[in-house]
Amino acid sequence: MNSLWLLLLAAIVNGRTAELLGGSNTTSDGVLVGLTLIQSAVAKGAVCLDGTPPGYHLHRGYGSGANSWLVQLEGGGWCNNGRTCVFRKTTRRGSSRYMEKWLPFTGILSNKPEENPDFYNWNRVKIRYCDGASFSGEGYDELHGLFFRGQRIWSAAMEELLSKGMRYADRALLSGCSAGGLSTILHCDQFRALLPSNAKTKCLADAGMFLDIVDVGGDRALRSMFEGVVTMQGVAKNLPRSCTSRMDPTSCFFPQNLISHVQTPIFLLNSAYDLWQIMESVAPPAADPAGSWMPCRRSHAACSAQQLTVLQGFRSQMLEAVQPFSTASQNGFFINSCFVHCQSEEQETWFSGDSPVLKNKRIAESVGDWFFQRGGCKAIDCPYPCDKSCRHQN
Repeated sequence: MNSLWLLLLAAIVNGRTAELLGGSNTTSDGVLVGLTLIQSAVAKGAVCLDGTPPGYHLHRGYGSGANSWLVQLEGGGWCNNGRTCVFRKTTRRGSSRYMEKWLPFTGILSNKPEENPDFYNWNRVKIRYCDGASFSGEGYDELHGLFFRGQRIWSAAMEELLSKGMRYADRALLSGCSAGGLSTILHCDQFRALLPSNAKTKCLADAGMFLDIVDVGGDRALRSMFEGVVTMQGVAKNLPRSCTSRMDPTSCFFPQNLISHVQTPIFLLNSAYDLWQIMESVAPPAADPAGSWMPCRRSHAACSAQQLTVLQGFRSQMLEAVQPFSTASQNGFFINSCFVHCQSEEQETWFSGDSPVLKNKRIAESVGDWFFQRGGCKAIDCPYPCDKSCRHQN
């Protein structure tokens, strides 16, 4: 008995509990899913920024979902220079050494039909994000000891999941939020190419529609950041040729220049007032040295009439960017007017009694109807502040 308990304890410490206990633990808040490290990835150079192996969390499906796969790419910003990447490798966003050994699966990852009606019994996976370039980099910084291996991590994770049964998938959905949403757009067609030709394969990008815009200071803060990511991490070689053949690599890291060329059916879940973009791209601190936007950044309720006009302009740019993509019948979208960033991973916004609603559908219902082709799934909200179903995050 003592030796068994020691074995279990060692497995927990090493994050290998999934191999011994089935990878999950049910709590009152839902299912906790254990971290699995892809040790075989190290020999292929598919490593986090600090050289540690990448990881994922897998909760097995059953019944009608036994051969269906939902793969969620974790988000968490980017690093664009030596300073930010060196810091990042001391966190879970750059090293599996600091990753949580257990993660709660909620929202689109929930295993409860009352919380996730269409995907609850699928094989559900969260791939951890530890490269800082939306799973797209390829390079090595000898000066700082940084491995930029996002594309290799993507390939190693896919190889691992295919070996776990995904190669037999009859249905599959690649999804991701924020930097993971951008990664979903970048890898959507690659994902489809890995799976059986007769599998129903689609993609869901949540809060991944990052816009190339001018900020309130007259600069392009997000373009400057993305240029650093693309240049430092060697992303250009992994960007779609359909874009790089006509535009510079930094432009091809912006979804608005990519999404119309994605061949696989894709669903855009985004706020027209994306909270992260308002704070970091529309009115970043560097563009507001006097701090006049600080109250508005903290709460949309504190925005002045002039500032709201700027935000309405951002909404117009978002809708303009979505328009070319929206014409394809295979695609879907849910563009609401809430001050939020990421809505598929949080239970309150994904599917609950007071979740955001468009055309009488909650987000989970809209995504499910689109995936299973049950009905209309293209919805754009009226401008702020008309939507009373919003669950604002600030």
